[in-house]
Amino acid sequence: MVSLATRCAKTEKPFLRREFLMLCAVTTAAALNPSTAIAAVDRLLNPPGKKLSLYNLHTDESLSIRYCRHGKYDPEALKKISYILRDHRTGDIKTIDSQLLDLLYTIGLKTKSNSPFHVISGYRSYATNSMLRRKRNGIASKSLHMYGKAIDIRIPGYSTRRLHEVAIQVQGGGVGYYPKADFVHVDVGRIRFW
Repeated sequence: MVSLATRCAKTEKPFLRREFLMLCAVTTAAALNPSTAIAAVDRLLNPPGKKLSLYNLHTDESLSIRYCRHGKYDPEALKKISYILRDHRTGDIKTIDSQLLDLLYTIGLKTKSNSPFHVISGYRSYATNSMLRRKRNGIASKSLHMYGKAIDIRIPGYSTRRLHEVAIQVQGGGVGYYPKADFVHVDVGRIRFW
């Protein structure tokens, strides 16, 4: 039995009429060419996985990676994601919560953007969070960034106002809108908006 920690959360939509009709068409085609039809059914029922594209604005690093394949998280992909989302000030790395990755994946699907998420802030060490609290208002003392459960993002060519609306629609956790700084905060804590 696979633990919940190693299984990808199901964020795909339920079987819809369109998929049902496609499945019917593929099944009909199976009589003519069974091997092609079997491969098509497998792709329809078992999508190849979930992919994220990230660009860290502070380190100038990019990553486009499939982090979940056939319902299982890829440990190597998770390490690479945690590395690119590390605290750029200290170099500290924290494992990023897989629910946060699934939330980003879902937001990416809803925006239909081909651009990578531009990362303003991923993981934040305690030292970095404390320093930011001394310099700015509004930084939480127990910020979910310190637990790998929050990220501040934007998508090039996509309005942050609209990105904020999409993130709220997803209902995956907390969503904050920072129009002056041009980014949206998302986390996998309790559902709340600001």
